[in-house]
Amino acid sequence: MSNSRTPSVIFDLDGTLVDSEPNYYEAGRRLLAEHGVTDFSWEHHTRFIGIGTRETLEILRGEYGIEAPVDELLAGKNRNYLELARASTGVFPEMRKFVELLHTDGVPMAVASGSSRAAIEAVLAGTGLDAFIPTTVSAEEVAQGKPEPDIFLEAARRLGTVPADCVVVEDAAPGATAAHAAGMRCIAVPYVPKTAGDPAFRAAGLLFAGGQSEFTARAAYDWLRPTHA
Repeated sequence: MSNSRTPSVIFDLDGTLVDSEPNYYEAGRRLLAEHGVTDFSWEHHTRFIGIGTRETLEILRGEYGIEAPVDELLAGKNRNYLELARASTGVFPEMRKFVELLHTDGVPMAVASGSSRAAIEAVLAGTGLDAFIPTTVSAEEVAQGKPEPDIFLEAARRLGTVPADCVVVEDAAPGATAAHAAGMRCIAVPYVPKTAGDPAFRAAGLLFAGGQSEFTARAAYDWLRPTHA
């Protein structure tokens, strides 16, 4: 990595920048209830944190024997999620500070998310983060979602930089795995702190094992600075 400047930063969205997992859980719970599944718990939902919406629904469709096509389920979950996201999505306060620090420093930023493009745009617009992060990539726009590296490589391409000059900020092990596979360093902030021991997180350049409660904008920013790169 170059020592002359701060690297570009690629953020995961859900569970990293914004606390959207409760909305995703509720969107999925409503969808499954429409198909006769009434016991979908938060604990079950946490198994899929960091995995794209389509992949998640493909697995759930098989587990529950749902006959509806995946595309129909995807449209239904996105519809539910957008309704919830537009009503309320919270940004993690220290993450907002981190984005603002990077923006002030002129650091190129992107969002690379397993969510649909419509969901990404709705959340960024609703939280005001779109003013700081205009470059976005949805898993819908690449061949394979996380843990494959496609989405991060596409984000680097859109930022006009090389993977070695990018740092990924992630909350889930599949995303940390994807960052490593892309040849990028990773700041890991586990959404579920008990997953902090996952090998994908242990390989991160900077790990906040306690998750968002431990993460600080200043610590992450100082680690990114060229003297620490």
